[in-house]
Amino acid sequence: MHQHEDGLTWQLSSYTNSGSCVEVARPPGAALVCDSKRRAGPRISMEPATFAALVDWTKTRIA
Repeated sequence: MHQHEDGLTWQLSSYTNSGSCVEVARPPGAALVCDSKRRAGPRISMEPATFAALVDWTKTRIA
């Protein structure tokens, strides 16, 4: 985990081994996702329950 300039704590996906993946921050009431190669770029914001459902769905697709 590390902090961006925005002061949020971001976690890199555990499925990456090159640093080229997604990062997630979880401020109160939200889940933010960004591209680890473009940390200052656009972010996707979603409700925590939506993010949890996305993670669960993704786990069923990765073998």
